[in-house]
Amino acid sequence: MEKFSIVTGGASGLGFEFVKLLLNDKYNVVIVDNDKKELNNIKSKLDLKFEKKIIVLHKNLSNPNSSKEIFNELKNKNVEILINNAGFGLFGMFNDTDWEIERNMIMVHVMCTTEMTKLFLKNMIKKKKGKILNMASLAAFQPGPLMSIYYSTKAFILHFSESIANELKGSGVSVTVLCPGQTRTNFQKKVSSKEKKINFNFSTAEEVAKYGYNAMMNGKTIAIPGIINKILSTIHRFIPRSLATKVMRKIQEKNRNS
Repeated sequence: MEKFSIVTGGASGLGFEFVKLLLNDKYNVVIVDNDKKELNNIKSKLDLKFEKKIIVLHKNLSNPNSSKEIFNELKNKNVEILINNAGFGLFGMFNDTDWEIERNMIMVHVMCTTEMTKLFLKNMIKKKKGKILNMASLAAFQPGPLMSIYYSTKAFILHFSESIANELKGSGVSVTVLCPGQTRTNFQKKVSSKEKKINFNFSTAEEVAKYGYNAMMNGKTIAIPGIINKILSTIHRFIPRSLATKVMRKIQEKNRNS
């Protein structure tokens, strides 16, 4: 039986790097994204390079029905890998930011990740084979003033993934949560127009995707690329949370403010 994989937010950035890794490992790939033009563009390019099937699904994942629609289209396929990668950020004071954008962020990060996991997990357990990778962030480990919804939703993804990974021990199915630090993708451009940002400890999308992919394939639960990021993920254990929150705000002001 042909083996299929799914990558949400797969038309660019980290998602596109995951797509290439899966194709190189001989998986058929379903790429889900809300950018129809870019979906068709990358499909044309990848079809010329790879023999495996590439299916593109144009979906707005902030739509409450999107996860069920994706599942209904793919439920008869042998989906062995699910990568919940789609996401975006928003910078600003909570009382000033656009609620509609934040609502959509909660829908994509929390509701879509959770429901996609719920829907595709059952068949994986039945077959005793499957891997799920959920995209969190280094942001998941501490509060994030000026990006409060983003940090909070990533914390949900981290804790949710850890919990499900524990429940699945011995089932043949694993859940990995990837928690990268600053990564050179379109995400950085969309949350800030500032040119002189903190350039320390940046990784490329290719580096982060390879790290997360290998962690998923090896059944690792939490994947934090880079020794500096591993240290930063524990900083709240050694200083008061109020101080950690102040530090994060200073970083955001330096890295995002125009």
